Amino acid sequence: MFEEPLTEKAVHLCVDMQRIFQDGLWGTPWITRVLPVVTEIASRFPDRTIFTRFITPRYPEEVPGRWQRYYTRWREATLERLDPQWLELVDPLQRLVPPAIVVDKSRYSAFKGSALHNHLQSRGADTLIISGSETDVCVLATVLDAVDLGYRVIVVRDAICSSSDEGHEASLKVYHQRYSLQIETANAEEVLSCWR
Repeated sequence: MFEEPLTEKAVHLCVDMQRIFQDGLWGTPWITRVLPVVTEIASRFPDRTIFTRFITPRYPEEVPGRWQRYYTRWREATLERLDPQWLELVDPLQRLVPPAIVVDKSRYSAFKGSALHNHLQSRGADTLIISGSETDVCVLATVLDAVDLGYRVIVVRDAICSSSDEGHEASLKVYHQRYSLQIETANAEEVLSCWR
């Protein structure tokens, strides 16, 4: 159980639960398995839930450095070719907006090039309950930035997923062991039993 209580300053940050990751170009098979858990957490306090969306550029040339190489490889994911509907949240999460809010981002971390940190500060948030996709990419980048910014971080083990089982397991081990003083890990049941 948690050493400190979860208060009204706790926010559920759900990373990139989008159609493109459910059954699109970047399909993540486990997303369907964790979706009911993510939905249960988001439904507890939708007004305290923030969903992020990974938004791709129109053309590879619009992004800096190595991102150009990335989007040259994944040109089908650029808005030049991709139907923007693939970047929408999956159902049933989309139905929680509003009161849940959506923050768009163009990098792995939810904090890079977005209004997330300012929004969290304006609402006095001190704790982030993190769910979403992918454990070893966007979730990882977001978690590490949240730690650097001083937030209490709780990664919900059964509400995150990856297209790589090895990457998922390795990241969970890193979260739980290497960063144990800064990152807490818990199952959704534990979070929901304490978050009132």
